[in-house]
Amino acid sequence: MKTDLFIAGKWTEASSKERFDVVDPATGDVIAEVANGGEADAIAAVEAAAAAGPGWAATPARVRSEVLRKAFELMTERSGELAKLISLENGKALVDAKGEVTYAAEFFRWFAEEAVRAEGTIGSAPSGANRILVVRQPVGVCVLVTPWNFPAAMATRKIGPALAAGCTVILKPASDTPLTALAMAAILAEAGVPDGVVNVLPSRSSGKTVGAMLRDPRVRKLSFTGSTEVGRLLLAQAAENVVNTSMELGGNAPFVVFADADVDAAVDGAMIAKMRNGGEACTAANRFFVEEPVAEEFARKLSQRMAALVVGPGTDEGTQVGPLVNEDTVAKVDSLVKGALDGGAEAVTGGARPDGPGFYYPPTVLTGVPADAPILREEIFGPVAPIVTFTGEAEAVRLANDTEYGLVAYVYTQDLARGLRIGEAVEAGMVGLNRGLVSDPAAPFGGVKQSGIGREGGHEGLLEYLESKYIAVNW
Repeated sequence: MKTDLFIAGKWTEASSKERFDVVDPATGDVIAEVANGGEADAIAAVEAAAAAGPGWAATPARVRSEVLRKAFELMTERSGELAKLISLENGKALVDAKGEVTYAAEFFRWFAEEAVRAEGTIGSAPSGANRILVVRQPVGVCVLVTPWNFPAAMATRKIGPALAAGCTVILKPASDTPLTALAMAAILAEAGVPDGVVNVLPSRSSGKTVGAMLRDPRVRKLSFTGSTEVGRLLLAQAAENVVNTSMELGGNAPFVVFADADVDAAVDGAMIAKMRNGGEACTAANRFFVEEPVAEEFARKLSQRMAALVVGPGTDEGTQVGPLVNEDTVAKVDSLVKGALDGGAEAVTGGARPDGPGFYYPPTVLTGVPADAPILREEIFGPVAPIVTFTGEAEAVRLANDTEYGLVAYVYTQDLARGLRIGEAVEAGMVGLNRGLVSDPAAPFGGVKQSGIGREGGHEGLLEYLESKYIAVNW
């Protein structure tokens, strides 16, 4: 497959001729060398996107729609090979990778349909002096920065609405997983995306390359998915040129189980909310709050399910949990678990990093986790479920909201009124009520507090790439 930069419709070496290694998390072995884009390459990508911008913006919405529809079809046809590629460079189990490809392709289909729905409005001024005409126009050149945990879905969730709106883009993928992004560039070119409309810029120097693009006045949009710490830095940089921003940042999702819940259903939901992508997801259940009367039953049943999962190389068909993406990630998970155990928690299953090659960590359930444990404050990004007990609704809400983050929350109860009360009371942009999965291309995805700004998916996702222009007119 192609491993160079993709700029202006051409595969090209980095201007420095430098390349960097892509590693298989299952073994630590190098699987590819990819062109290492620098600041000069970043400006070349902006130049290409700016040059292609007027033509793509003027392209009829139906034509843009058909290009995205074709990209959906190509992804669907090649889902098997794309899944293997994701699993190889990311480490996730094939079953997760296949699910990601299906989910990722759906963003192209959804925004193919949304491309023809960038409607404006018309009304009359209250004074009667004039008509109020509002039209939607593409924001312009967009810089899209994506993480390693969903290398296909995070790209399509941004590229889809940007192209549907008539914008051109430069995609800066995570350096741990650039191969999937480059495969997406090839698919989009084959689908009929004109040269320069989509550019892909792998780079180990993320700060410098993204910073160079944000300083270019032709860039009018930044969409970033990643850590809150990096998001804050990018917001500051974007402010210098007043660049439109969308931020999908960190999460610390509470998973609340009330005593009246169907415990078996709650365990089923927990396995999805916690173990999707091996726990390496911003939506992953991070803190489990279980009402005292069912805490022991829930912990026992969850531990049995977690202990039964098959751990191994993601590319093996029988694997259910692959390695984590890199050494830093597995070391962080190990440190958080050790901190909880040192503070008095008990590992019902798992709890220690295995010996041997690869970045593995076993599915782990912790009980008796102290309230001040860092594992309850930080995003774990691994297959670890810390359980804390509570008594009553008020304490559940207090514990759920005791975090700077507010991306998603999960609530299990058979009392609909209670579920809706808690759903309104928790400080989160999304709530899964008796569901362990909330992500859907047709729904607005995003958080509150330190979890981000703006929404992706749904009609709201399209609006993130459009400006509203008001025209006062008489007739």
